[in-house]
Formats: sequence, C-alpha cells, structure tokens
Amino acid sequence: MLFLLLFAAVALGTVAFVCLPLLRGVPTVADRGYFDRVVYRDQLTEVERDLARGVLRPAEADSARLEIQRRLLSVQVGAPGRATWSAPSPRLAAIVALLLLGGAVGLYAWLGAPSLPDAPYAARRAQHGEQPPAADAAPGLDMRQAAEQFARKLKADPANADVWVLYARAESILGDYKTAGAAYRHAIDLGQKAPGVFAGYGEMQVLAADGIVSPGAHDAFIQALAADPKNAVARYYLALADGQAGEEKRAIARWLALAADIPDDSPMRESIAQGVAEAARAGGIAAPALPKGTAPPPDPDATDAHSGPNRSQAAAAAQMPKAERRQMIETMATQLAARLQREPNDLANWLRLGRAYALLGETGRSADAFARAAALKPDDVSIKLQEFQALIANVPPNEPLPPRAAALLRQVAAIAPDQPEALWYLGVEAARAGDAGAARRDWTKLLASLPAGGADAKLVKRALDTLPK
Repeated sequence: MLFLLLFAAVALGTVAFVCLPLLRGVPTVADRGYFDRVVYRDQLTEVERDLARGVLRPAEADSARLEIQRRLLSVQVGAPGRATWSAPSPRLAAIVALLLLGGAVGLYAWLGAPSLPDAPYAARRAQHGEQPPAADAAPGLDMRQAAEQFARKLKADPANADVWVLYARAESILGDYKTAGAAYRHAIDLGQKAPGVFAGYGEMQVLAADGIVSPGAHDAFIQALAADPKNAVARYYLALADGQAGEEKRAIARWLALAADIPDDSPMRESIAQGVAEAARAGGIAAPALPKGTAPPPDPDATDAHSGPNRSQAAAAAQMPKAERRQMIETMATQLAARLQREPNDLANWLRLGRAYALLGETGRSADAFARAAALKPDDVSIKLQEFQALIANVPPNEPLPPRAAALLRQVAAIAPDQPEALWYLGVEAARAGDAGAARRDWTKLLASLPAGGADAKLVKRALDTLPK
C-alpha cells in the first residue's frame, strides 16, 4: 500500500509539472538575435577583465576584441526580445496527462515485479562474489586539495615555473579554465617553452571561450607546433580554427592528416570525425572517411614473467619495505638477464635491465646493459646518456670523468651537437682541464638553447662567470 501511495504521489507531481504550463500558456521570445548580442557583449567584458588581470596581453586583447566585435556585427539587428504568452491548451494538457499516467502504469505492469522482495546493494554485491569496500580505504588524491597545495607553494615561490604548470593542469581538470590559462601564461613568462605548455595554454583559452579559437589561442598553438610539429592538441585546434574561419576544406585536410598520425584507438578520433562532418556540412561537400591511424601503443600494464614490472606493480613496489623492494628488483634483474642470454637483440629488455641495475646501485652492470642497448641502436643519444649517467653515478663532483664516460660525451656531441647534457658536461671537463675557451664555447651554445630566466639558464650563466676572461 505504501508503494502505491508513493507511486501515485510521484505520478501526480510529474503530471502537474508537465501539464500546468499547458494550462496557463508558455512564454515565447520574439528575437533570438537579442540573446546572441548579449553573449558577445559579455565576451567583450571578459576580454577587458582578462586584460586588467594580466591574463591577456594588449595585442591579444585587441585581436580578441576585434573578432568578437565582428561576430557582434554579423548578428542581425532587431528589437530586444519581448516575452509573450501562448494561449492555454486544456485539451492538450489532458491528453498529455493520460499518456503519462497510462504509459507509466502500462510499463510497470509489463516490466515491473512488485512481488519481489527488496535486495540491498550490499547483498547484491555479495551474491555476485564481490567484496564490500573497506571502511578505512584511503580515497584517491583529491584534485582540489592538490590545486590548493600548488597554490600555497606558489605563494612561497612564485618564480617556480614547474609548479605553475602543475597548478594549471590541476585547475584544468577541475574545470576552471581561466585560472588554468593564467597559470600556463605565468609558466611561459617564467621560461617554460615546452610544446605541451603552449598547447595547454591555447586549449584553456578555447575552453574558456566556449570553443572559439581566439587569436591568442591560435598564436599559442602555432608556437606549440614550432617546437613539436606532431603536437596533436595544437593540430586539432588549428583545424578547428580553420573551420570557424570558413576554411572548411583546409580544416578537413588538417583533421585527416592528424587522424593518420594518431593511434586507431585514440579517443581523439571521435572528435576529429565530428569536426570533419560539421566542416563538410558547412562547406556543402561530402564528408570523407578518416584514414587508418597508427598501431595502438603497447599496453603499459601488460607484462610477463621476464619483462619487468608494469606501472601498477611499480606503484605497489614503492610501498614495500626496502628489503622486499630490493629482493623484487633483484629477481626481476635475474629473470631479464636469463632471457637476454637467449634473446640478445631485445633492445627493450636491455634498457629494462640497465634501469633495474641502476635501482640496485650496481652502476657498472647498469652501464654495461645500456651499452648493449646502444649497440643495437647506435644513433639513439638517449641510450648513450643513460649509460653515461650510470658511469658517473658514483663519481665525486670534483673529480674528472672516467675515460669511458668522456668518450660517450664525444659520441653524443658528434650525433647531436646541440644536446644540452653533453654540452654542459663537455664544458665542465674543459674548464677542469684549464681550457676556458672550449668551456665558454660549449656553455654559450648551451645557454642559447635554454629558456631565458629559467633555473638552468641561471646555472649556466654562473658557470660562465667563473671562467677567466
């Protein structure tokens, strides 16, 4: 009986909510363009606020203001919308009420089972063999707490560009796109020139503008592509900008090229397909099919008995006592070494073995494993640098580099003359040997490649100042 009363109350409330507007008429608005103009005026106000807060530069604000004004002028001018009321419709209200009540009763009679006893959620979990969550289970990291923690760090050290990037990412996850964009802007001003930072800055501007690629965002994406021509985020939004500018064919071409360069299972392909379809519809052309993408990357959680720990295993290992963690790494290294005796051309496992030995503090064996990997891929300077780091791990700062490490630096410099780590250590060795000219040459070249005002640039400048004139 209680269930029937509750059912009747909910049904009557729903009918009243739906039918009362039909009994008294509904308001209509005469001019929709009025609301478009209100939105664009609000956007102009936001530009002025962002300019006052320093989020936008004057040139960016001028460009954004001109674009919004252009859109404002394109809206047909009309009188402000006046609210009117349509005539009441009791007959329509009665028909809707009968359909709602009759449909609800019919569906429940067909699909419902009022005679079944209730089964609490915990009982259903137990029935399927699931364990209830522990009462003292620790919750995951709260992103709001993380953002607040980054904000406190920035109050104490506002010149820390890396923390500004972390703060921007946290705020972007929380949906505060304007704050995230301002944080990215601070990081860029402090010397963060990574393509992901520029792409993130541009994306936050787009999201804050409800999907409009402003001139400032467009410039950020161009800078991201200058540093990384394959940056997927920048390429996606530049295609979107072309579509918004009426360049539908160019937008489709960019999206198709991007689809061919990302994995087949990338979630971005769905957004690309939607963008291609909308651009084709706007341009009055047939929407082409997306090209086949690249092979999906290997599952980072996939592993076997010999390939080393996956991410979840590594996270679990970090919580182990030190002795147990070392035993686990030793077991993994032994298994890898045995496997590599059978498969000596397995580059990935030589790299895993080198990292495992490094974690164990066995720097000589680590360097030898990286050397075997480097022999399989001799032009990869990153492998040579891992071997180099293993060789110098136990070398005191005031002692010269081992001959093998110095030879590796020269190999790296021959392959990649602008490699920052090689330039730094070659300068250190030259200064230690009394060759101030060579040290100044290497460090000056290194300084030119570093973000101005960053911590690395300051370190190199201090090193240059120590050289004799």
